[in-house]
Amino acid sequence: MVVTEARKFIRADGPDKVTGSGRYVADISLTGMAVAKFKYAGIAHARITRLDVAKARAIPGVFAVLTQDDVPNVRFGAIPDRTLFASDVVRFEGEVVAAVAAIDTRTASEALDAIEVEYEPLPIVDDLELALDDESPLVHSGWSEYDADHVERNRNVASFSSIARGDVVAGFDEADVVITSAFEADASHAVPIEPRGILAQWEGENVTIWSATQVPFQARAGVCETLGLATNKVRVIVPHLGGGFGGKCGFHFEAHVAALARAAGRPVKLVFTREEEFVAPDRRREGMTIEVTTGLRKDGTLVARRGRLLLDNGAYTADADFFPQLAAMHLAGPYKVPNVLIEASLIYTNRQPSGSVRAPTAPQACWALESHTDELAAAVGMDPVDFRRLNAIDSGAVGVVGQTYGEIGLQACIEAAVDTIGYGSVVANDEAIGVAIGWWPSFPGPSGIYIKIDDDGAGQIITGAQECGTGAVMTLPGLVAGELGMRPEDFDLVYQDTSAAPYDVGATGSQTLLNNGRAALSGARELGRQLKELAAEHLEASAEDIILANGEASVAGSPTSSVSIVQLAAIAADNNLLLAHGSSEVLEDPPLVGSTCVGDQGVAAWSAPQFSCHAVRVRLDRETGVVRVLEVSAAHDSGTIINHVGAVGQVEGGVLMGIGQALTEGTRYDEGSKQLNPGLLEYKLQTIADAPSITTQFVEINTPDAGPHGAKGLAEAPNVATAGAIANAVAKLVGQPLRQLPMTAERIWEAV
Repeated sequence: MVVTEARKFIRADGPDKVTGSGRYVADISLTGMAVAKFKYAGIAHARITRLDVAKARAIPGVFAVLTQDDVPNVRFGAIPDRTLFASDVVRFEGEVVAAVAAIDTRTASEALDAIEVEYEPLPIVDDLELALDDESPLVHSGWSEYDADHVERNRNVASFSSIARGDVVAGFDEADVVITSAFEADASHAVPIEPRGILAQWEGENVTIWSATQVPFQARAGVCETLGLATNKVRVIVPHLGGGFGGKCGFHFEAHVAALARAAGRPVKLVFTREEEFVAPDRRREGMTIEVTTGLRKDGTLVARRGRLLLDNGAYTADADFFPQLAAMHLAGPYKVPNVLIEASLIYTNRQPSGSVRAPTAPQACWALESHTDELAAAVGMDPVDFRRLNAIDSGAVGVVGQTYGEIGLQACIEAAVDTIGYGSVVANDEAIGVAIGWWPSFPGPSGIYIKIDDDGAGQIITGAQECGTGAVMTLPGLVAGELGMRPEDFDLVYQDTSAAPYDVGATGSQTLLNNGRAALSGARELGRQLKELAAEHLEASAEDIILANGEASVAGSPTSSVSIVQLAAIAADNNLLLAHGSSEVLEDPPLVGSTCVGDQGVAAWSAPQFSCHAVRVRLDRETGVVRVLEVSAAHDSGTIINHVGAVGQVEGGVLMGIGQALTEGTRYDEGSKQLNPGLLEYKLQTIADAPSITTQFVEINTPDAGPHGAKGLAEAPNVATAGAIANAVAKLVGQPLRQLPMTAERIWEAV
């Protein structure tokens, strides 16, 4: 079964969101609820010489003041390198030193001011190259005590990965042309519309936490780990979530608020200000320095590639331990290169921790590689699109890590994108068209679902999947209804509650439809089997002959012999409930031949990889350096498209986010590594007024061993190639590649 256009129906969360009646964490109030506020370090690197909270605790209306002395001394993280509160040393400006629960915001702020903290400043590590020196200060002087056996560690290097294939030295000797390019990308932010919010309430030894998180099961695990609680004592509920883009992945502040609520003896709610949302969370897009050298023959064939990447980890390793390998894959790119050596290091600095912002590492590495690719094409006198046609992988090709790809649509994406935008046609003198290709892995994993049909024929889907606005969870009723011959409207959804639903990894890695969709089909098929057996008994037929369609179970070849699913549900209610569960089988990684991956974190082999080509037309004002994106043609191979409307929305959103990363979004720091632009006035997001014309095309390939009906992921892929395509268009107008991201008006003006 291939679904190219799902019938439109009202998604379950739609009415609440468009009418404004939906409740987010900030909207929830409980009787006796206190307000939480955090005391932040405000300094990038220092030793705490004195911390006194006595005056704060004595203020009337203050219910609790906590420091690390008041919670278990447990280290956590992908590399367990931090505690809930700073204890001896603070390592970035947004680190939490203490937390307050008070009767209102004013009293909580007064308590923060009353907390006395004295620091002994320590040397700041904020230069990725200097951080590698043997004489560099250490961000973590005691890192050898951390449990980090799964990563390669060395002083300020938190994690290291390399990809090696063939003989790169011999490959360069064989090359006719060798080109080296260097780039630098600033850190940036996810910036969801809804700031982070958390509410915790204890009932005896059990705690319920309402959290604006993309990953409620991970949040629950983190609370259990850091507060020493059993899993069945912690319940995490996610109300409506106002976006995340990876910035609300992982765990951190839920445990702070839960601990405050227990100490205060009442519910406690934390809602970040916009500045806090920029400074405190440990999920921002990593800054990066990139150097890439490629050797090629005169005919344009690639023969060797060497790359070096340094990633700014920030002060702690939230979930970025595997990012070096991910970045190395993106610098290698979806190209045929027989000899490769790429090395990537994740570097501790005294800046905000990096983490899983939409397609982590990919936009920066792809921007650098695709800019470099245009340089390669120019060096041998080839058109950039023809160069990609020659060197990009296609079905049956062997990639840089020795993976042989099945049927893929990258070459078809190139043709679709350039044809739609009119590549090669005459454009105005102040305009140019740029092209870039990209790829992104799928992340198969475990996921579960329950499905039931009540006695009135109404269905219910109970899923652990998380809905952060993508619509992936909202697609599940369509999948289930399609298997059972019912309508999507026949099913209600129960989701975003760890105590009600089976496990799901959460809204991260573009995996919801991929994994929970497979679980939904599995459960629906089991429920379909039950319906067919019940109908066969009622109709005196064989279950193999029963067809489920249009709300009925009928006997094949005998359309008059049928029974409605409503009738079957009523019959089942007397003796055998219509109830099923489904789970997604974890797919095996494809084999790799002839390559070596040091620091292998499991992201070199890509099951069901996604591919894209973006072509953009831009206009440059040479007097100001301002670039305006006029038109984008985005072509994607994301397997079978299940929900066309939702898929187009994902591409359009990813493209607009990519434009921001390309042109305006970047974090600036002062000499003390404090953010200079932690607010929406100074941090320049794209708005609807900046949105260009976007044409989306899907190269649909039913991909075996992928998601439901051959679907792949989609949410992150549109964010990968956009900046690279814009950069290549701008380079044509400026006459040289731009070496810094974002390519702000100031930087472009200087290049002009």
